[in-house]
Amino acid sequence: MVAGLIAPSNAATPFAPAACPRLVVKVGSALLVDAGGAIRRDWLASLVADVAERVRAGQQVAIVSSGAIALGARRLRLPKGGRASLEDAQAAAATGQIALAGTWAALLHDHGLTAAQMLLTLDDLEDRRRYLNAAATLDRLLKLGVVPIINENDSVATEEIRFGDNDRLAARVAGAAMAGGVILLSDVDGLYTTNPASDPDAALIPRVDDIASVAHMADRHSASGMGSGGMVAKVEAARIAVAAGAHLAIASGHGDHALASFTESGRGTLFVAASNAPARKAWLRGGLTARGTIHVDAGACAALREGRSLLAAGATRIEGRFARGDLVVLAGPDARPIARGLTEYADTDAALIVGRRSDEHEALLGYAPRAALVHRNHMALL
Repeated sequence: MVAGLIAPSNAATPFAPAACPRLVVKVGSALLVDAGGAIRRDWLASLVADVAERVRAGQQVAIVSSGAIALGARRLRLPKGGRASLEDAQAAAATGQIALAGTWAALLHDHGLTAAQMLLTLDDLEDRRRYLNAAATLDRLLKLGVVPIINENDSVATEEIRFGDNDRLAARVAGAAMAGGVILLSDVDGLYTTNPASDPDAALIPRVDDIASVAHMADRHSASGMGSGGMVAKVEAARIAVAAGAHLAIASGHGDHALASFTESGRGTLFVAASNAPARKAWLRGGLTARGTIHVDAGACAALREGRSLLAAGATRIEGRFARGDLVVLAGPDARPIARGLTEYADTDAALIVGRRSDEHEALLGYAPRAALVHRNHMALL
C-alpha cells in the first residue's frame, strides 16, 4: 500500500505513480534546519533531487515546508527559537520565509523546475470561498508543472487563525489539491504502540485502517523541540487526509534522499483512505473550526446516519454564535461529534425551533421556515 503514495517507475504494483497523480510532501523543521538555525542545504538538495525524479516520472508534487520561524530566529537572534512570544514568531517567520523560499527555488531550478510560493492561514482553508480560490491556484500551478512551496503565513497568523502545525496544513492542502497521497517526512519514522523514547518494547504500526483505534497512542512530544506538532498533530492530519480520500504516510526524513529511501523501504505508518470523497464533503469533514454545535437526540443520530437532513424536532440544544451558512458540528446525546454541516438558520432562530415540529416553525419565527436545520446536501458524517 505504501507504493500507492509514491513508487519507482518500474515498480510491479497496482499502486504505480499514475495511481497517485498528485502528491503532497511535508518537511519538518528538524529536518530542514540544524541546531544552529541554518538550512541543511546538502540534505535538502538530495530531497529536491528525489522530487525532481518524481516530476520526471509524471507525478505532480506540492511541498509543505516548515522552517521559516527557525531560520528567522537565527538571523534575528531571538530566544527560544523565535517562539518566546507571538510577536517574535511573526517577526521570525517574515524574515525566515525569504531564505526558505529562496533556497527551495534555487535547488529546484538546478533541476529545471520552477517553484511557486503559497502562504496560507487557517481561514484561507476554512472559509469555503477562499478555500476554492486556493484550490484553483494549486490546480493551475500543478498543471503547469510548477512545484508549489507552501507554508503557514505565520507572519500574520494569530492564535485564533492558525493551524499551529504543518502536518494538518499538509492534509488540508491535499484536499484542496485533490491529491491522492500525503507523506509527512519527520524526525520520527511512524506511529508506535507506545512512545519508543521511553519503552524499548514499542512496535511500529505499519498500517492503520481505523484512525479511532490508534488515536490514544499519539502524544504531543516533538523529539527535536524545534517543531510544533508531535504525533497528535500527525494523527489528526491523517484524519483530515483520509476524510478527503487521500492516503497519508508518516516516515523518517533522516538521511539523504529521504523520499527515495521511503520508496524503497516502505518503512513508516500508512493511514489508508477507504475511497475518494466528493470535494464538498471532504472540505466539510476536514474542517478544523466550527462556529457552533447543534446537539441532537438518538433518533436524529440514526436519521443522520441514514443520510437524512437534520430537522429541528431532532435537535435538543444550540451552542455558539453562528449565522446562516456557517459551519457547525452536529453532536449526539453523548456530546461526540457525528457530522459537520452548513446551518440553514442563525443561532437565535435555531434556538427558537429546537425540538419543535415543522408545522410550528412559522408561528415561532414569523416567516416561512426552511426544510431543515442542516440539509443533507450540506452535511458530511464524521
